[in-house]
Amino acid sequence: MKKEWEEYTADKWMAPVEKAEHAAVTAPPVQPDTVVIGITEAQVPCHVVNEQKQIVGLLMKDSLLQAYREWTKSLEHHREITDVILNSAYEGVAVVDREGIIVQMNKAYRNFLGIPREEQVLGRRVEDIIENTKLHRTIQTGVPEKGEIQVIQGQKMVVHRIPIWKEGEVTGAIGMLIFEGVSELYRILGKAGNMETPPPFEEEKKETRTSFYSFEQILGSSEALLESKSKARKAARSKATILLTGESGTGKELFAQAIHKMSGRKGEFVPINCSAIPEHLLESELFGYEEGAFTGAKRGGHKGKFEAANYGTIFLDEISTMPYSMQAKLLRILEERAVVKVGGHVPFPLNVRVIAATNDNLEELVEEGTFRQDLYYRLHVIHVPIPPLRDRREDIPRLIGYYLKKFSEENYVSVKSIDHHVLECLQAYDWPGNIRELTNVVEQLVILSEGDEITLSDVPTHVKSGYQTNGQREEKPLKRSQHEQEKEIIEEELRRQKGNKKKTAESLGIHRTTLYKKIKEYNIPS
Repeated sequence: MKKEWEEYTADKWMAPVEKAEHAAVTAPPVQPDTVVIGITEAQVPCHVVNEQKQIVGLLMKDSLLQAYREWTKSLEHHREITDVILNSAYEGVAVVDREGIIVQMNKAYRNFLGIPREEQVLGRRVEDIIENTKLHRTIQTGVPEKGEIQVIQGQKMVVHRIPIWKEGEVTGAIGMLIFEGVSELYRILGKAGNMETPPPFEEEKKETRTSFYSFEQILGSSEALLESKSKARKAARSKATILLTGESGTGKELFAQAIHKMSGRKGEFVPINCSAIPEHLLESELFGYEEGAFTGAKRGGHKGKFEAANYGTIFLDEISTMPYSMQAKLLRILEERAVVKVGGHVPFPLNVRVIAATNDNLEELVEEGTFRQDLYYRLHVIHVPIPPLRDRREDIPRLIGYYLKKFSEENYVSVKSIDHHVLECLQAYDWPGNIRELTNVVEQLVILSEGDEITLSDVPTHVKSGYQTNGQREEKPLKRSQHEQEKEIIEEELRRQKGNKKKTAESLGIHRTTLYKKIKEYNIPS
């Protein structure tokens, strides 16, 4: 027991006067305000006396043991409260001891760094975990640093560094990471002060204009999503071609933007949807054309998407829809790192990071002969599967809260509360349209619901059709037949891959975590 906890004094734990007067005591007496810091056999029992040396009570071993039990229980309770507060905070918080060793790091900070478990950081030096950290300097100087700019994961972040003082010396430090980046803070300040101009820094003006997503803006802390973000972060630091796979609406372009932003490339992020451009225009759109290349060609020619993305990133969405004839030309560009415009002869050298995305199974398309195998291997250098929303249901409440606030602000309405049955219903729904469908539904709820609370009656019929108030979804015959079909597909692919689950997941275009869940759900022998 420590001196700062004044409630553990002798007068609190002493026995009544009557009992004390008749006790056999050999230990020296103590004052009522004596702080109990420990017990030994030699110290108890002992009298508690006042200033007039009158006996006011008796300290017994059993009462002191009870005090100790209550103290340890109180410590555990306070530790639990501290953990809840830290892990509920939006800000990242890291605590280090006087040697710069991490003793605590909350979930928000770990999520930002792509580290799923606390034991991966505890006991390690802070400079090995946090990029460009200066917490060790805070420990040395004892000087707090508030509102400092620090580059972490390729982004400018606002941080606080606060020394921990105890008995006249620094015993550690706290680092706080504010998740609104520099550009976002300027936007908030501008909104508060009715500022109409961006900050007077060219770099910040460029960030405000482009407004790319970053990894911390991809919301969620589920294991499946964190694994994808961790892999994408590692890939961002390389020059390798990246293939993003996932169902429609899972956020493949957000991942592509975050990869580009973290890569530090100075050029543009140029997205192109391969399925949205007619086949006869796709070549000139991608590679550009020279003046007079064809009837209707612009004077002076046209810069293609690859040239526009030089020193930056080109994002080829729905790559599986690219015509077979175009695939050979794309392969040549990837191999030679140069592009020749339509109607031209001189190659234009390229320094472009290529990110491709699809919601199809490219391996199946290769087997069918509709997608080139050599191009597949060129694109599949680093594969980042993005999980569907139904495989990370624990992220749904946070996403709902974010979009509820966003659409409320956009529509100038107060943020409404949500009935718990609505949350259960939205978590139980399978979300075939993933994040895109979720945002659509939340926007409907914000605009169309009446009153201060969103209730089950406000939820679209197709979302709540299979929901029961006990949280269990109805399993309709159609649903069962879909499950049976899915089970057969997984079993067949497992046989084809000779039980290799990693290859099976990649072949099916799903996350490995999803495959394990499906195997368990359908009782498929592993």
